[in-house]
Amino acid sequence: MGTYRHREPALFMPPANAVPARIDYHDFIVNALAQRRTQLGMALESLTTRATVLTEVAMELVETLRSGHKVLVAGNGGSAAQAQHLAAELVGRFKRERAPYAVISLSTDLAIITAVSNDYGYQDVFARQVRALGQPGDLLMAFSTSGESENLLRAAQAGREGLLTVIAVTGEQPSRLERVADMTIRVPLVDTATVQELHMVVIHILCDLAESRLSVCENGGNV
Repeated sequence: MGTYRHREPALFMPPANAVPARIDYHDFIVNALAQRRTQLGMALESLTTRATVLTEVAMELVETLRSGHKVLVAGNGGSAAQAQHLAAELVGRFKRERAPYAVISLSTDLAIITAVSNDYGYQDVFARQVRALGQPGDLLMAFSTSGESENLLRAAQAGREGLLTVIAVTGEQPSRLERVADMTIRVPLVDTATVQELHMVVIHILCDLAESRLSVCENGGNV
């Protein structure tokens, strides 16, 4: 018959000469913030030189909503979240109490997204919605850090065919999406994370201006 022996649980003991790995989180964060300040500061200064296209986009956005048309917004991944953010600020509110505006994010309806992806392919997930929802005079805004996403290219083409105005918001590099769009805001960065950060700045500027001008219109003034 075997003999039972009680065993103490084994404890992991690092070698006596091992030095525990240590990351200085504080220094990392301070350096990251300094780097972001430099990158975004230079990018914002450069974006100021492109104020003309931002002005044209803002005017198009305001006129679309003022005239009773709607805005469709699309993007993938982080850009999908930014499309939702733009829609939320304009359907809800940004800074002012005012009427809600007709803005639809095409990245939110999972039933549509999965059905179209399954039946037609993910490359048509936005184009199909543009054809279903878009009307002449509406506006399509496509957010893409690269400007090369096939589903956004097809959406832009569907928008042009449906007589929508197509606006692309991209990174610094020229892209196929820019060639299809009526207007393109190219932020002066190439790193995906910082491009998206600057896209958020653009979104907030557009929301603030749209709210400001449309609120005046609601009160009987001129846009």
